[in-house]
Amino acid sequence: MADMVLRKLDDSIKQRLRERAARNGRSMAAEVREILRVALEEMPIDPNAEFKQRAASLRALTAGRPHTPAEILQREGREER
Repeated sequence: MADMVLRKLDDSIKQRLRERAARNGRSMAAEVREILRVALEEMPIDPNAEFKQRAASLRALTAGRPHTPAEILQREGREER
């Protein structure tokens, strides 16, 4: 396991951490580990997962339909001006 040093922690935060650790029957270090564990469990492993899911849904909705490449649409737009 790795060690970590936390610098420049506000005194009020340190006090709140001490109180929280005492309420939970843990040391301050154990409380910090628990806070980090819970916070990181809630984070998605892939931050783009929601976008990828929506993109896949859109591709499924438009499957089999003809598509015009973007470069052709851009060229046509320039020619219209």
